[in-house]
Amino acid sequence: MLQGFNSQLTMLDGRGGGGERSDYAGGSDFGSPHETELTRQFDRPVFVYHYPTAAKAFYMTPVEGRPEVCRSVDLLAPEGYGEITGGSERIPDAALLEQRIAEYGVNPEDYKWYVDLRRYGSVPHAGFGLGVERTVSWICGLQHLREAIPYPRMLNRLYP
Repeated sequence: MLQGFNSQLTMLDGRGGGGERSDYAGGSDFGSPHETELTRQFDRPVFVYHYPTAAKAFYMTPVEGRPEVCRSVDLLAPEGYGEITGGSERIPDAALLEQRIAEYGVNPEDYKWYVDLRRYGSVPHAGFGLGVERTVSWICGLQHLREAIPYPRMLNRLYP
């Protein structure tokens, strides 16, 4: 199932007189409570796309004609498990990438090599990250994320 970010905000508004939306800061990413509330409304995973550009990393491509949102997507597992994978299209244009680095206020020297990849031979591409422990928790129906981690940090154990 595919859902746009704005339609998810509408769904949060309809939950319990404001639901988890009441503490949502406009232009930001969803927090864990928001994702949990949203995923309880579905019986299967849902893709949420076009997150606010300001809430995501500087290297994510803005949507053409809608620079306030970027070409990003998260896969949210049902039953309150939240985000299990997230991805985005990367900015292929070196000049736009340099502009975004400046807007985000990060040191351009730290990302010179990254910009050079675009300048001297990169192709348009995308990437994603998978939350293995979250995915295992959802598939196995585990009650807590730490049950899927081989060596979880606990009150009395910080190292394996």
